[in-house]
Amino acid sequence: MSPKIISVVTGASGFVGSHLVDRLISKGHHVKCILRKSSSLRWLENKPVEIINCGLFDKDSLKSVLKDADYLFHVAGVVKAKANEEYYQGNVETTKVLLDVVSEVNPDIKRVVIVSSQTACGPSLDGIPCTEETKEHPITRYGKSKLAQEQMAKSYSDRLPISIIRAVAVYGPRDTEIYLVFKTYKQGFMGLIGFNKKLVNLIHVSDLVDGIVLAAENDNAIGQTYFIGSEEYYNWVQIGNVFSKAMGRKALIIRVPHFLVFTVAVFAEFFALFSSKAATFNIEKAKDFVQKYWTCDVSKAVNQIGFRQKISLEEGIKQTADWYREVKWL
Repeated sequence: MSPKIISVVTGASGFVGSHLVDRLISKGHHVKCILRKSSSLRWLENKPVEIINCGLFDKDSLKSVLKDADYLFHVAGVVKAKANEEYYQGNVETTKVLLDVVSEVNPDIKRVVIVSSQTACGPSLDGIPCTEETKEHPITRYGKSKLAQEQMAKSYSDRLPISIIRAVAVYGPRDTEIYLVFKTYKQGFMGLIGFNKKLVNLIHVSDLVDGIVLAAENDNAIGQTYFIGSEEYYNWVQIGNVFSKAMGRKALIIRVPHFLVFTVAVFAEFFALFSSKAATFNIEKAKDFVQKYWTCDVSKAVNQIGFRQKISLEEGIKQTADWYREVKWL
């Protein structure tokens, strides 16, 4: 009997991380989940995983977790914060600690996969989809911290087999971000930002997990960065039509001017000053929302690691809406 493959996953309790854990379990991996003590276990309960509540700064605990790992999937990160330092601590410093520990106790690890974001590159300029060769131009503090994470990780590529995945906007069961679009749609409204045509890549979480696993298992991916997203681009009118079919109703389309998006963001940030938590919608998000093009070319991932978009937007939105209904979120 061959020994179990050991995979360590950070951010395993979250949306993408928990789906990755499910996929690794289905492939027969022994999965170790590095979590903070405050992490919710709702997507990990009753699953054959090993939970390690040590966070990402406890080097001694990390050494014992990582010393016999075959794969490390670093999914955890900070997506909203009040201060710039929080983005860097959560996205850059944690990654450095992990890579330092792996370099020390397990330099022969098969692969380290770091899940980054298209925001590390930035929106598409002049309508030309971003590729892995595009000069990075992040427009938010989050995007800049993810680029810093990537650059720091690359400095370890002479010691460790690292692959970087840049994910586009992700949707699917368990998501709480794009879920708000579903929730608003059920109430009879579909908000479109601005009056110009915008194009985006979207990806179902199952396809993103495919890309992550393919990068881990393919030697071509060592030292490489890949955009993982849909193979086609969508405009928001088209997305609205897909929602209409999935939800079984039409919604009132409301065009929201860019200045109003920023006004709402300013108020949200102001009220967050009186809270311990960062605003979910803030000026950073507003900057992202008003961009004309968030598109990327995934042909490098298609050609080098065999990635394909398996779930169409229609199929994915319907499946996601059905799941939200099943768990009574809609």
